[in-house]
Amino acid sequence: MRDYIKIARPDHWLKNIFMLPGVFFALIMTKTSIEGHLINILLALVSLCLTASANYCINEYLDREFDKFHPRKKHRPSVSGRVLGKWVAVEYAILSAAGLLIASLISTQFFIMAALLLLMGIIYNVQPFRSKDKIYLDVLSESLNNPIRLMMGWFVIDTTLLPPVSLIMAYWFGGAFLMAVKRYSEYRYINNPEKAGLYRASFKRYTEQSLLQSLFLYAMFTIFFLSTYLIKYKIEFLIVLPFISGLFVKYLNIGMKADSAAQHPEKLYKERRLLGYVGFIFLLFIGLLYIQIPVLHLLLDTNLIPY
Repeated sequence: MRDYIKIARPDHWLKNIFMLPGVFFALIMTKTSIEGHLINILLALVSLCLTASANYCINEYLDREFDKFHPRKKHRPSVSGRVLGKWVAVEYAILSAAGLLIASLISTQFFIMAALLLLMGIIYNVQPFRSKDKIYLDVLSESLNNPIRLMMGWFVIDTTLLPPVSLIMAYWFGGAFLMAVKRYSEYRYINNPEKAGLYRASFKRYTEQSLLQSLFLYAMFTIFFLSTYLIKYKIEFLIVLPFISGLFVKYLNIGMKADSAAQHPEKLYKERRLLGYVGFIFLLFIGLLYIQIPVLHLLLDTNLIPY
């Protein structure tokens, strides 16, 4: 039973905090109080954790023939044959059903997002789709889980509106940046293109250079869409953008370390400096919600632009 619990990866549940910014943005944009939503937020996190674990189950089992070529993952229960396919299928069905049942208690929109998260797990892991084997599509399809989490958080608070498209796109490409750094770190860690291709099919067409170029592009797209959203909502948020750019640099620096935490996002809590920097950005963002800087509003005054 321990092995079946392990392949559900409860230690990865920490990544589901990416749902909470959806809650936060919905609260500030709809000017809604968090009171009355706390139970639904808790239920939403439980539902998200269960559906994510369902995806992890099939991910680990279907990757067993590839993980045996990874220096560390070759010791996973699925690779060593300690879990059976029929029981993995039962576990997947139970986790999926439980996640969707709880999701249905929150709202129809939240239920649809939970079902979409499960669908993306199938597209990413299962033949004939298996997008994880396609260069660039592997990163872009897996990172779609980020805006899904964002919208799950949003729909806990408000079901009458959708999050702004610019925010959804920023969340998608931000997730793509994180995934690309993970790929880049894994590729460097294996340090053998042929062996890397046996472990992950997309690595047969990636190079260290192409991975670095792609993550740079994803970072630029993220900043573009995020700045569109933040400046449109409140010009004072312009101040936070340089610090967010610095966050990308800090995370890439982590990804360049040997066997880095970028390969194990569930262990990012050990990166105290990174967490401290994220905390600083969050506090700055909160502060700017209540601060007016008149000189910045001059940037929006088209009458000051000479012709």
